[in-house]
Amino acid sequence: MTNEAVCIETPTKFARYTVMDSIAVPLNTIMKLSGANTAVASTAADGEIFAGIAWEEKTASDGMTEIVTAIDGVWDLVVDGSITNGGNVSLSGANTVKQSIEAETVTGAILGKALETGVHGAASRVRLGAN
Repeated sequence: MTNEAVCIETPTKFARYTVMDSIAVPLNTIMKLSGANTAVASTAADGEIFAGIAWEEKTASDGMTEIVTAIDGVWDLVVDGSITNGGNVSLSGANTVKQSIEAETVTGAILGKALETGVHGAASRVRLGAN
């Protein structure tokens, strides 16, 4: 998988979401909300609402319609653009994050806080839920 999230500090909070049976979700995929308590892999759109990081792998057409995601912990996440140490971050695309803008605070799109400055294409440490 491209831009896979890497767990640095083990999460202690998890959420369970509905997923379509027909899709595959690799372990450590950044997930977004796509409907009523439904999650899918993040895509190339800004402003997506964070649903967690897949804590388990799901195989397509395996009969499973739920997935567990991590909603805290510290992760190395790939940066789109740049992020600033201590700044809030939000989803930017398929398994990438970016520096949040003010409007994303209001909509709940912030997923955590940057623990270091990061540049485009490089992994940077982020604490989930620390906003």
